[in-house]
Amino acid sequence: PAAAATAAADNGSARASEDNAAEPDAADEEVSPDELRSPICCILGHVDTGKTKLQDYIRRTKVQEGEAGGITQQIGATFIPIEALREQTKALTKEASQLKVPGLLVIDTPGHESFSNLRSRGSSLCDIAVLVVDIMHGLEPQTLESLELLRMRKTPFVVALNKIDRLYGWRSQQGSPLQAALERQERPVRNEYDKRVNEAIAAFAGQGLNANLYYKHKSIKDYRSVVSIVPTSAITGEGVPDLLFLLVQLTQRLMSERLLYMKSLQCTVLEVKVIEGLGTTLDVILVNGVLHEGDTIVVCGLGGPIVTHIRALLTPQPLREMRIKGQYVHHKEIKAAMGVKICATDLDKAIAGSSLLVARNDDEVEEMKAEVMKDLDNMNAKVASDGRGVYVQASTLGSLEALLEFLKQMKIPVAAINIGPVNKRDVMRASVMLEKSPEHAVILAFDVKVTKDAADQAEEAGVRIFTADIIYHLFDQFTKYIGDLKAARKSETASEAVFPCRLRIYPEHIFNKRDPIVLGVEVLEGTLRMRTPICVPSKEFCDLGRITSIESNHKALEVAKTGMSVAIKIENDQGQEQLKAFGRHFDDKDELVSKISRQSIDVLKESFREELTKEDIKLLAKLKQQFRIQ
Repeated sequence: PAAAATAAADNGSARASEDNAAEPDAADEEVSPDELRSPICCILGHVDTGKTKLQDYIRRTKVQEGEAGGITQQIGATFIPIEALREQTKALTKEASQLKVPGLLVIDTPGHESFSNLRSRGSSLCDIAVLVVDIMHGLEPQTLESLELLRMRKTPFVVALNKIDRLYGWRSQQGSPLQAALERQERPVRNEYDKRVNEAIAAFAGQGLNANLYYKHKSIKDYRSVVSIVPTSAITGEGVPDLLFLLVQLTQRLMSERLLYMKSLQCTVLEVKVIEGLGTTLDVILVNGVLHEGDTIVVCGLGGPIVTHIRALLTPQPLREMRIKGQYVHHKEIKAAMGVKICATDLDKAIAGSSLLVARNDDEVEEMKAEVMKDLDNMNAKVASDGRGVYVQASTLGSLEALLEFLKQMKIPVAAINIGPVNKRDVMRASVMLEKSPEHAVILAFDVKVTKDAADQAEEAGVRIFTADIIYHLFDQFTKYIGDLKAARKSETASEAVFPCRLRIYPEHIFNKRDPIVLGVEVLEGTLRMRTPICVPSKEFCDLGRITSIESNHKALEVAKTGMSVAIKIENDQGQEQLKAFGRHFDDKDELVSKISRQSIDVLKESFREELTKEDIKLLAKLKQQFRIQ
């Protein structure tokens, strides 16, 4: 196993530098092949596959239990020093010198599918990713989305086939290398293991990816062309040494040029956070270069570029995660790669995802201001230009970006955005929608408090505030609200909605000639529904009344579709003087059609659009011309 792990790498393609335009070129600087920076690793996967628990096991802390719903909500970064890596992988190899990197920097990206832009931000930074897959459930919706993301970014990745401890009869051995753990299992357990692994391999093949257990690779070429699968348990730690060793060896052996330490600064803001006693801080990932206390930095802000000076550079204690409050270590300077918290003034409007640039003189400051503001264009593009839409509020810009991305996918317009607690001013801004577009008079508040004044004002004004500290719960609430609104609107306008249809009368099936008229008909085109008003175009659009019964073989129906033969009852709803009779006002040579109007068409489009078939829409267009509706 040690020999196989030594060559460990995955899915080939160590990424070319064009995958990240901001990446400095090694040829431009003097670099030492012995001076490597820490590889940056991202963890992706479906909800509840064990992403955070896997990281917890490596870190030996309990971050996930401090998170809402046990699901990671913001990007965090953990630096795992080389000593910890050597300790964890000592059972695999005695050659500690094989590990040349200073450590491993893990970005724990949120795992829910609506966080795609946070993950995109994470993946664009990382050298290698771990895709966590539940061995019991295989590839789930978000696993597939993560795969697309990794392919798009051309990011090499390994698969952690997690939860092997859930296999029935599994005998756990804390922190054991995988193959040693397998040797302890009974034959039925190993059979189940083989079956589940083969199912995962088949599932990846279905996605066009060649995958195999990492220890079955025969040569270094296999590591480049085949996705490496490492079965793991985040609870008991089996397979975790294999995973760590694989990650480090992959990056060292196949991406040594990419890991060469460079002096050119490459730094990205991951999160903007208000920390008690420190004010507004930036959590950044320093990929290359050095940051110094006192440096002049330029970042993108909501109100324009922010130019400020670094007051303090902080890192968490080694083996701790950046999002968890704890004792920070102060530094005069920090060298890449590292997750760093920056304290400085005027950071409250800084935007997560922005590049962080360091200016050496005033001329550079002006250039850099223009450079960083390019990042904001993407945010502004997500706010509706016509001013109609919901009001979105979040605790951090990372969360806000994820919300905006989801709303864009759902085609829900956003009129305004804000950061921080919801107050009266926010409710007043959202209440503007009550006149413009009442269904959008809504505030979506993610992970923020609502002041009592704001709640009272919202109730009085008729503005709905939805709050949640797990982002997809917020989506569920809003989706239900919109669904309820649509259902209510449908119910209110059902009597005005007229679906298009053409009917042919069967002359041998005239059951009653006058009110109620009962006939046998064939639906030639469209959809015949209860309460549809019927008229005779060939007799000056003579009104017959509304459909009050549809039957087929003595069974009552609500709807009859094209090609069906049914008996219908038409009752007059125009008063006694308007009574029409078969044989006197129309006969079997006349075609019957639903009586549409401008108003009925508008109601169909607004509330029943998803129920209209392509044939319905074509027939509607023909009837519009026949009825001369503009």
